[in-house]
Amino acid sequence: MVVSLVNLGRMDYAAALAVQEQICALRQQERIGDVLLLVEHPPVLTLGRNAHRQNVLAGGELLARRGISVLETNRGGDVTYHGPGQLVGYPVLNLRGFAPPLGIVAYLRKLEEVLIRACGDYGVLTQRSPGRAGVWTMPGGTVAEKKIAALGVHVARGVTTHGFALNVTTDLDDFQLIVPCGISDRGVTSIEAEVAPAPSLEQMAHSIARHFGRAFERQMVWVEALDDLLPGGLPSEGRTAGVGLL
Repeated sequence: MVVSLVNLGRMDYAAALAVQEQICALRQQERIGDVLLLVEHPPVLTLGRNAHRQNVLAGGELLARRGISVLETNRGGDVTYHGPGQLVGYPVLNLRGFAPPLGIVAYLRKLEEVLIRACGDYGVLTQRSPGRAGVWTMPGGTVAEKKIAALGVHVARGVTTHGFALNVTTDLDDFQLIVPCGISDRGVTSIEAEVAPAPSLEQMAHSIARHFGRAFERQMVWVEALDDLLPGGLPSEGRTAGVGLL
């Protein structure tokens, strides 16, 4: 079994969401196989299905001045931030295609395992936090655990969208605009804040790809363009110029 991996480069959140939605529809129709999309977004705040608007701390005027939009999505979770230096992964997988089929909790645990292993490649020890989705640094002494990767997913007809956001060289000051994921008693960190030198997004993407294949027991195949996912190419609304490999 194969997972096709496509790098969307830096892409506006709304545009990447439109790509996800089309890939999901094709996967639900079994016209394509499983796909992992990797992307880096310009600064944006997104609100999940369980979001509380008061967790956006910055006012509209400040956000507008900084060119940061606020968008509602159908993923799980509260408010989160996406921006440069963050590697975002959108797996579009048919959970019913696994043996046995994956439930949502098992799927989330596998995503966390991918991220834990990828962080470990660069000397950052991370863990799960009971009752909280995502990946966290190990606490030590008086230093509490910090969140290094957020998860938020959606499943429709057995097919996943949305996914994870891993802070690699992200500007952590931007998280002060929100209460990240609605959690006010823990901080946020990045690979860069934990180790030096930090890996590039390209290096991190290759780690993610390797561990994704191992965790989900799938062969990862890097695909040069979205059109290559479907014989004859994607319908015109799914084409995106300039999409290639990391």
